[in-house]
Order: sequence, then structure tokens, then C-alpha cells
Amino acid sequence: MNKIKEIAGEPIGAIILNFLLVMAIYFLCRLFFFAINMDLFPDVTFDRFCTMQEGGMKFDISAFVYTNALYLLLMILPFKFRKNYLYQKITRWVFVITNSLAILVNNCDAVYFRFTSRRTTCTIFNEFQNDGNVGSIIMTSLFEYWYVTIFAIAMIFLLYKLYKRPNFSLDIKPNWAYYPLHLAIFCLTVYFSIIGMRGGFGAFTRPITLSNANQYVEKTTESAIVLNTPFCLFRTIGKSAYKNPGFFESQEETEKVYSPIHRPQAQGEFKPLNVVILIMESFGKEYTGFFNKDLENGTYKGYTPFLDSLMAESLTFDYSYSNGRKSIDAMPSILTSIPMFKEPYVLTPYYTNQVNSIASLLATKGYYSAFFHGAPNGSMGFQAFAKTAKFNDYFGMDDYPNKNDFDGTWAIWDEEFFQFFAQKMGEFKQPFVTSIFSASSHHPFRIPEKYEGQFPKGDLPIHQCIGYSDLALRRFFQTMSQYDWFENTLFVFSADHTNQVSHPEYTTDAAIYSIPIFFYQPNSDLKGRRSTLAQQTDILPSILGYLNYDQPFIAFGNDIITQSDSLKYNVNYSNGIYQIYRDNYLLQFDGEKTKAVYDFKKDRMLQNNLLGKVAEQDSLELLLKANIQQYILRMINDQLTVKREE
Repeated sequence: MNKIKEIAGEPIGAIILNFLLVMAIYFLCRLFFFAINMDLFPDVTFDRFCTMQEGGMKFDISAFVYTNALYLLLMILPFKFRKNYLYQKITRWVFVITNSLAILVNNCDAVYFRFTSRRTTCTIFNEFQNDGNVGSIIMTSLFEYWYVTIFAIAMIFLLYKLYKRPNFSLDIKPNWAYYPLHLAIFCLTVYFSIIGMRGGFGAFTRPITLSNANQYVEKTTESAIVLNTPFCLFRTIGKSAYKNPGFFESQEETEKVYSPIHRPQAQGEFKPLNVVILIMESFGKEYTGFFNKDLENGTYKGYTPFLDSLMAESLTFDYSYSNGRKSIDAMPSILTSIPMFKEPYVLTPYYTNQVNSIASLLATKGYYSAFFHGAPNGSMGFQAFAKTAKFNDYFGMDDYPNKNDFDGTWAIWDEEFFQFFAQKMGEFKQPFVTSIFSASSHHPFRIPEKYEGQFPKGDLPIHQCIGYSDLALRRFFQTMSQYDWFENTLFVFSADHTNQVSHPEYTTDAAIYSIPIFFYQPNSDLKGRRSTLAQQTDILPSILGYLNYDQPFIAFGNDIITQSDSLKYNVNYSNGIYQIYRDNYLLQFDGEKTKAVYDFKKDRMLQNNLLGKVAEQDSLELLLKANIQQYILRMINDQLTVKREE
């Protein structure tokens, strides 16, 4: 017992005990938040709350590390001056003050949530920067919601009274061992602190953000139970709230130029085809032979022999582009028709907005939906977004039966996981809509040992990986073709973004977004090569149009299959520049004025800036401004579904 007390008195022991104290307080704050807002969460059962608490621990740990970074540093410095009484007193007050502030803001949201339906982020400073009466509002609220004030004071009192101060009772003998030991403790604490901030470790783990909370809930507003306000504040530092750009004076004026509301006029009865959406990691258009017969004096073959043969039997588009440059941009663009403007949708403060998706819209027609990704469940935030998009189920590495097929870095190898995907679809009730996000064509660009030397290595590390994933697709379609409903299935193909390139034609501001997008239904008339534009946000409305879907929905893209006269254009954003493609022209806009206009079809290398020289410039800029204003205002006002808009 004495030995335990001695270890607990060491700095690292005190850190652990104080960490557990803060975790307990965060748990009590979560209970309190839920208790006084219970009427807003009528569907939350005890089991679901336990799941939320399990997920919430990740965010609590991350918040603890962010909040206590200075305290941790003061405690783990490997020097003996830490034993000084004044030093430890200062350290204690650093801990108490920073965590008291965290407790206060966390409990403020217990009330403020009722007005916003989301946890508070740093955007609040932009929202109230011009209000001079914030102080009086806070003072009034302290008395009006006296029960919240009392609870917060009680939590701070517990924090102060139960704080564990190290007593340095355990001296390391001989003296020379002190510094190596405490340096090791310093390094380990920093390492585990980074893991705590990120919400996990491993190559497949992205730092958790607000939208990851959706993984543990059924409704996006319930994510506020999982999250805590300190985490939300830290993770949105530097991310300002969207502001109305004021390009148009009213919503009505904007609507005259562009509206994302689709009110389809079905051309016949609804066709309950199965829908399979393949999102291929890093499959840039450059890697295909189908679209590049002019490269290398006509000798270029590419690295996708199966994909080339499939595209020859599909509906393809010569000018198809991604809406973003990252994997986390692709899912919103493809599955919910929301482009990436300014920052990925899942990283914005508007992550709790209601959205319509291919899964939620087809659910109204009796469709079952599932999303597949071969990485550990929860990685990359994909599972969380699949929940946001209302997919019924998610299948990841945790659901895959043979972990020996793990590639050692990211996920299950594509060949095996695509077979798992096909097998599971054979068990699903029809009609269904499914989507899979591949993984093997990703850094560090490895392929299974059994295939070493079997694929052209080209001149970039990714090339043999593209060849391997192309083989995985070939075998996937061989398996799929054995099902009797194969011909009753619409296959949709898109890459998430481009990757390494080896030809200068694919290095321009336009071509860095150039990906293949195509639609395939076996033994149907859905085929041909169109010299028109296509983008990821077009996928959702195009699928719905092809199926004769007849209900209104929101989409920032267009039906490019059945609506030949629709407003075809593409948009994307990078490094502060918006781009819009329409007809032959690409216009670049910095948010205030047009910077460049190119004839991207004739001037492939974008060397001739036509700024001020083409009549289409004004209409292009007007259409882009309308897109931006619609996007921002609908984000701010949570109007990303027709139901919400009405």
C-alpha cells in the first residue's frame, strides 16, 4: 500500500490521477447536459447513451490533452527544480484555472444548445464580435439558469479539492539514473499525448474532428451528447464562420441565377435498380489508357486494362473532375452532392446540418443501404459520415473475417475486400444502394507479395498499385456477374481525387482534378462517350434521374445522364481560388474578382489568360457567385434538405 502511495506521489502518478479526475468530471457534465436536454433527445435509450459515452471518451481525452498542454509540460520536465514548493503551487493553479474554464464553457452549452442544436465552436467569436452587451447577457444567464451555475461551481470545487499534488517521495538511486528515467517518461508522455489529441494512432487514423461524433449516434443533433465544448473550441481555432458574401441582395435574386433545389419530372415509372457506387482511391484520369490515346505520341497504354474495357461499355465523359483534392472531400460530393468550398464539409462548424444523400433519398423507395471501407472501423471519418448520410450499415475491417488480409498499413487488400463486398451484396434484400471506398492505391504504394513483378511499374510508385486495384475490379465484376440480379444493377464509378502524375498535361489547375466518372448497367443502352462536363456532385442527381425518382431534393450538381439540356458546369476550390468550368472555359475567382479565364479545351496547358477577352466571362462569374452564395447561406441556415428549406 505504501509503495502504491509513493508511486502515486510521483509526477507521472499525479498526472494519471488528475487525468482520471477530469475524465470523471467530463462524464458528470455529459450526464448533466443530457439530463436537462432530455426532452430534445426522445429516442436516446440507455444502451444508446452508453455507446455515446464510449465514443465521448475519445473526445474527452483529446480535450484533456489540449486543455492541459501547459500543465503536462510543467509536470514532465525532467529537472529537479520541479520539487520546488512555489513551482508546484503555480502548476496546481495552471491546472485548476484551465480546467475550470473548460468546465464553465462545457456547462454553458447545456443551455445554449437549446438555441443552436450544436456544440459551441470558435465561430461564436465572429458571431458576437460586434455585440457590446455580451457581458450583461452572460450575467443575466448566470442567474436565470442558476442550476447550471451551481453545477459548474460544484464541479470546479471537486477539481480544486481532489487535485493530486506530487510529493516526490520516491527518489531514484543512484542519482545518475534520475535524468535518463525522467527523460524517458517525458518522451512517453509526449507520445501518448499526441495519440490522445488525435483520438488514436496508426497510419489510418486522422485526427478526430467534430464530425467523427456522428459515428456513435443515429441523428446528427445527438452528436452534442458525444462531444464536449472544449474539444469543439480547440478543433475550430482558425476556422471562421461562413459569412454571406453579398453577391446578391436576396435569396430570390440568387435563385434566378442558380438553385440547388431539384424538382424532377420523372419520365416514367420508378426503376428499382440496385445501385453500386465504386469510389476508387487516387484513380486519376492520367492512369487510364481509354482517355489518353494522344499521350506519348499515341503509344501510351495506361495501367487500367480492365477499367478501359469497362468504360468502352459505359457512359463516359471526356471532361470529368473531382470537386476536391482529398478523400474526405469525395464522400460528401459523391454521396450527398455537396462540393468542397473553403474546407471539407466534415470539418466545418456545420457538420450537424441535415443532408439528403443517395441512401436517405432512396430509402423513401424501400432501399437498403450499406457503405464499405477496408480500413479499421472509424478510420478516416468514413464511418461517421456514412452515419450522417443515413446509410443503414457500415462494413469495415472489424467486420471482415480474415485479418491476415490486412496490408500492414491501411486496410484489407482491395482484391479480398472487393470479394467480401460482392459476397455481402449477395445476402442483401433488394433493391439496395451500396458504396465502397477502395484503399490499396495509396501511399506507401505496396502490392501483395504474390503479385510482385506482375504489374507495370511505370515511372511512379503508384502505377503498379493502380494495376493491382484494376485486377481487383476485374475479379469483383467476375463475381458480380454470377448473380441473377447483375443486369438489374447500376454501377457508378468515380475516383476520390488524383495523385502522382508523370505527364505535364496533368499538372495544370484544371487537370489536377481530372478523374474518370462513368455509369455502367450491363446489357443496357447506357453507354457512349460524351464530350461534355461531369463532376462528382453530378452523381447523385444523375442516379436519381436514371431511376425516374420523382421527389424534390437538394444537390449542387446536375443530372448528366437523362437531362441533355441541363446546366452543365463543374466547380472546385483550392488555395483560396474558386474554379468554374462551363462549355470551353475555365474561370478562376478569388472571392472578390476574376483572376483568369482559359479555354481549357484548346489551351490544355492553360498558358493563355483570356481575362476580359471573352463574352462568357460575366455569365460564368455570375453563375459561380450564385453557387457560392447558395452554398454558404444554406450551410449557415441548415437548408441542405428540401424539408428544412420548406
